[in-house]
Formats: sequence, C-alpha cells, structure tokens
Amino acid sequence: MFGMQSNPSWGSQHIFQRAKTEDLKHIFYKYASTKVDDEWFMSSEDFIRKFLGLYNTEDYAPDSLKILVGIIDTSKDGLISFKEFQAFEALLCVPDALYNTAFRLFDKNGNGLVSCDEFEHIIGQTTLQKEIPFDLNGHFVRLYFGEKKDRVVTYTEFSQFIHDFHEEYAAEAFRRFDSNRTGFISVDDFCRIMITIRSHLLTRHVKGLLKDIVKKVTNDEQVSFPFFIAFNTILANVELAKKVYLLATKGIRDREISIQEFQAASNMMSQITPLQSQILFTLSTLIHDSPTMIYSDFEKLAPEQYYRKVQKRIVDIKAVENPEDRNAFIELLESGYRFAIGIMAGAIGAIVVYPMDLVKTRMQLNRPSSLYEGRLYTGTRDCIQKVAQHEGIYGFYRGITPQVVGVALGKAIKLSMNDWIRDKFMNRKGVVPFHSEIFAGAAAGFFNVFFINPLEAIKIRVQVASQINHNERLKSITAIRNLGVSGLYKGFLACCLRDVPFCAIFFPCYAHMKVRLQDDDGYNTATSLLMAGILSSLPGAGISMPFDKMKTRLQAEPLPGQSKYAGIGDVMRKIYTEEGLRAFWQGTRLIKPSSQFGVTLLVYEVLQRLFYVDFAGTRPTGSEQTVLVTGLEQVKSTNPDHIGGFALALPIVSGLESKFGLVFPKFKHEIFELPSKTKNTT
Repeated sequence: MFGMQSNPSWGSQHIFQRAKTEDLKHIFYKYASTKVDDEWFMSSEDFIRKFLGLYNTEDYAPDSLKILVGIIDTSKDGLISFKEFQAFEALLCVPDALYNTAFRLFDKNGNGLVSCDEFEHIIGQTTLQKEIPFDLNGHFVRLYFGEKKDRVVTYTEFSQFIHDFHEEYAAEAFRRFDSNRTGFISVDDFCRIMITIRSHLLTRHVKGLLKDIVKKVTNDEQVSFPFFIAFNTILANVELAKKVYLLATKGIRDREISIQEFQAASNMMSQITPLQSQILFTLSTLIHDSPTMIYSDFEKLAPEQYYRKVQKRIVDIKAVENPEDRNAFIELLESGYRFAIGIMAGAIGAIVVYPMDLVKTRMQLNRPSSLYEGRLYTGTRDCIQKVAQHEGIYGFYRGITPQVVGVALGKAIKLSMNDWIRDKFMNRKGVVPFHSEIFAGAAAGFFNVFFINPLEAIKIRVQVASQINHNERLKSITAIRNLGVSGLYKGFLACCLRDVPFCAIFFPCYAHMKVRLQDDDGYNTATSLLMAGILSSLPGAGISMPFDKMKTRLQAEPLPGQSKYAGIGDVMRKIYTEEGLRAFWQGTRLIKPSSQFGVTLLVYEVLQRLFYVDFAGTRPTGSEQTVLVTGLEQVKSTNPDHIGGFALALPIVSGLESKFGLVFPKFKHEIFELPSKTKNTT
C-alpha cells in the first residue's frame, strides 16, 4: 500500500549462533513439569509464563497463552517436548525468524499451510481487530485467499500477505474513520491510527510531534489521505532518504543541505515525492530547530528498533539519566574521564614509538665537532646500527621514563582540551565550524607546551648522555638538578612554534579524515582510526619539524667541541649556515609523530568504547556500530537461560506485536472501545 518498503525481512543480516544440545537439555529439564511415559514435557504455563516470563500475573488470559504456545507446539497436543523446544530454538536463529514465527502462529494444524479460516480465527483474537476492525470479507483478503476464501497459502506467500496486510490495515483504518468519504480524517484519528497500528515507525521524538507535523505541513486541523500515505511512506523509507542525502552531499555526512538540494537529489531516484520531502524536513525542523539537515539528523527520525548498537564494553556507566541533568559538575567529570583515558593512550603511544624518538633526537643533534672528524652518524640507518651495537636493545629505551610521563600528560592535555573546546563551539547539529576546530587544536597545543617542555628537556639530556661514552648513564633526577628551573623551560618558544601549528592542523584534519574513512553505516573501525591518525599528522609534521629540531638543539647539552646557541634566532642561523636548509628536516620527525598519533588516537577512542561512561554529552564520531536486527528495541533477552536462539524469543514476540499488530489480550477481562466511526466503507 505504501510503495517502497525498507527492510522487507527483519533481521536479514542477523543470525544467532545455535545453542549446544546439552545446554538446551539442562534448561529444558529445569522448566519441564509434566512427565508422560517416562518423558518430560513443558506445559503451556511452563514455557510462556515460567521460561519466557510472559503473562506472569494471576489474572492472565489463558486463551492468549494457548495461541502463543501453538507456535512451538507443532504436535498440537498441549505439551512441548524437548524436540519441539530445540526445533524452535533453531527457528529463532534463522534470518527470517520473525516471519517464520508469525506463520507458525497462524498455521493452527501444523500442516505447513495457512487457510483463510485459520487466519480469521487468529486475527479475530487480537486487540487491534477488536479495537479497529478490519473487513475480513473485503477485496484485499480475497485477493490472497480467493473469491470464495477457499485457497491456502504457503509460507513464502504468507510472509508477503502478513506484510501487506499490516500495511493495508492502516489504509483500512483511514477509510473506516473517514465515514463521510471526504478523503480526510481528524488529527486525533490520525494519531490513533499511527500509535495503534503503525507504532513501529515512530520514534519517541516523532510520536510527540504527530499533531504539530500535521499543522505545519497542511495548515489544517484535518489529515488528507495523500498526507497520510506520504507520512507513512517516508518513515518506512528513512534508509532511502539517507542514501539521497549522501548522494546530494557526495558522501559528506556533516554537510548541511536544504530541502531544495534534497529534492534535486531525490529526483535522480524518482522514489521520494515532494510531499514526502516536505514532511521529512518539517519533522527535522521541529526536532532540531533548523531548516537544513545533516546525516545525524536522521537518527531521531529513523525507527530506533530497526537497529541495535554493537557494544563490546568492559565498563558501561550512565552518569546522568537525561541530558537535562547535565551540569557543570558533570562536565568536569567528563573532562577528568577524557584526561584519564588520554593519559593511558599517550603512555601506550609513547612506548610504541620511543625507539624512533631516540633516533630522531640523536639525528637532530648530529652535527660537526672540533674534537672529531665529520659527524657521529652518517645517517639514520647508521645511528640505529651504532645504538644497537654499543648500547644494546635497552639503549633504544634510554630516557623512556620522562618521555612516557611527558607524552602521557601532554597527549591527555591535548586530547581532553581539544574535545572540551570543540564541545563549546559545537552547534545544535553537532557540527564544529572549521575555524573553531583550528582554534581548539591550537589552544590544546599551546597548553600542552607548559607541561611537555620541561619533560622533553629532561628526556633529551638522558637520551644523548651516552653518545660518546657508551657506559655513561644519566639519571632523570640528575638531569633536573643540572637544568634548574630556567633550563627546564629552555626552548619554550620553539616548542610553541612546533606544537601550536601542528595541533591546529592535525585535529581538524583528523576530525574530517575520520568521517571520510567511515563505513556506509558511519562507523570507524580500528584500522580506519589508525589510518586517520597517521594521515592527519603528516601535513603538520612536515611544517613543525624545523622547530622541533631547533628545540632539541636548544635543550641539549652541546658535546665537547660543539658551539652553544644563544636563542632561537641563533640556532636557526647556525643550522642554516653550517648544515644547510635540508638539515632542518633531519631525523625521523616525519615518521615518529605520524605513528605516535595514529596509535594514540586509536587507543584513545577504543578505550572510550570499552570503558563507556555516558555523561549525556558528545561521543567521538563513528564510535557506535549499528547493524540491522529483528526490528526491536530490546535486542536480546537478559535471562541467562535464554541461550542461543532463545535470546531472541522475547524480541520476536514483541516484533509480532509492533510489526504486525498481533497483540493478544493479556488479562481475562479486557474491555475494548470500538471507534466512534465504525461504518464500513470498503
């Protein structure tokens, strides 16, 4: 009825792993209470009430329970054997489990076919049929079961029928409420149909705006049939709308587009009408208070139950229940959390690339001396070979303690400061203006210098102490005494000129590179995070490398026979005069930060995924992976006895209700109010 349909088979990409037979037997015998001829069976109450936990009140409706247990009781004897129990677990693991379960519900005699009588009997028991009756003698039912309703349908035919039936139900409800055949229904009747029959299309944001969207689009207190069809169609095809958006933006997910740009792109597909586009953008405007849309805006429009988030977390803490509860203290906790994660990420990154850092430092200090001919090292390879030969493998990790401490603190400051400033400049669409991204990166780099400069001065002194005398060892505490307070901040200006431009370039590049490397669902894999960090650091590394060399020369104690430097201007002039322009790019500075930032950012984001704390603020983009599931908000049961396919048993039952409207009375005495307009106009 509503044209294009996304997700014709729920769960088509989600298959659960089968449970082991022995484990199933253990659970089956735990709940089985009936013994017949030395064989144990589950009763209807055992399976539905005790095992699944449904209808667990004393006033439950026994007829409804009997209908549901018929899904698993294929022998139709009122008892569930272990074979039936295991067979149903296997059915729940298949991709089309929802449709298979619905078919079994209607196949009362278990012959693999559904007759019209069977369909009418089951559908007649639903609360929906009692509240808003569907004409079971009408044209639609006869199309599937024949003019005389004597035809039976197979599983594949039934799967299409039950899908179309629920779609037709909404149109049937519209005609029923439109008793005067005007082509209009009231807003209240529209809301009733959507909430009662089409609730699986409504997110909580859309559900609260049903009346507002009608007034905004139609400027009327009534809902026309074209609006009704368009509204249902666009909500059923939000995934298609996402593809239109990506077509309009050429894959850029954070670009704002207008309704005119969206319509121009949708014309290329010819599947989204102007009215559907208007409804889509009006809903987005009501939710986000903006006439334009970006990709993330679809999240509050797309039915949440179509997806589940793949969450592999060691820690999962919710600091606040609602975004409205977020205050200055929560923001402070969030910054502390990011700082702690940044320390761990920085330390890991420093350890991984430290040998490169040592080689970089020695190559940057590799200059002529009056005491020996030429230079200590002829090149990077020669430096690596001599360190390995004379100082051993541990030589590559000389001075690692101050480096790990310095980098851990430095990276923590950079990352947490950059995130905090970005949050402050983020607009209501979650987008940070480009100039604000540059400022956030530059500010993070500047504040980092106050902590990193002293530690790098110590590290450099320790790293180069054994260049001439390979047996000489310099402790960090001795280096601190030798440097003094003024020595610890020697090279401060050069460090600023290195870090501020580098961070101003790196962080905006990383934010945008991550988006470019996301998969079709907007998720960043570990590989994409690593590549984003490496590639984003290359431009800044090339620019900052000369300042890093000047800083190193200023902070290091000259070797015997080497001249001292008076300041940044003096060191720049002497390097250029004595060693040439190429000397400014000597060392492994281009490789080292690329590798270090790649590893650090990878660890920083992965740790936030594993040690998840919800502060009701922003999360790193691309950190939530979603996959298609059975169309249910609750993806898996939390009952430890619901193993294998039974993890989907409760969601499947919920899916029968929300997807197909197969809701049965829960209590013995339920009263249903028929709609005030019940005239059948079909």
